[in-house]
Amino acid sequence: QLSCLLRMVTLHGIPEDLDSYPRDLLLFLSPSDYAATGSCSQYFSNIGKANLDVLPRESPQRKQLLLEALACLKIPGTQINEENAEILGRLVCDLGGEYIRSSGGILLKDLSQCESFLPDQEEAIRDVISSGNTTFGPPAAWSAFTLRDLTGLIPVFDHNILQEIPK
Repeated sequence: QLSCLLRMVTLHGIPEDLDSYPRDLLLFLSPSDYAATGSCSQYFSNIGKANLDVLPRESPQRKQLLLEALACLKIPGTQINEENAEILGRLVCDLGGEYIRSSGGILLKDLSQCESFLPDQEEAIRDVISSGNTTFGPPAAWSAFTLRDLTGLIPVFDHNILQEIPK
């Protein structure tokens, strides 16, 4: 339905008020098409707020969106800073384990919004949390507020992490 709606909206070219349309619609538009109305970082900021689950997790389209976002933001390696994590929004849910490890705790709060994780992402999240080198500190220093911030990650915690968290 969204791709059909996009065809109707763009029948006579890309509208200048594209940002006023539902963000989910942008998932079916390429960044180069959007470039006429705004910057690629603005496009990916809108994409990051869209419901990415409209596209299947491992779909080529969704993978391409992440690759184009990383290129747009000129992220040279696998380390994501806070500003770029904010722009990526829900796209952080598709980052591989190497990005999660390299970025340390910066991505944890964003990752806690994700619906599910792949095994390498789960392992990377556990590694980052176990290291204690995050803004949240080691699990032994966590409070109820910390757990609330990381609620979506709790299913990923293994026995060792859970055992460290104060009762």
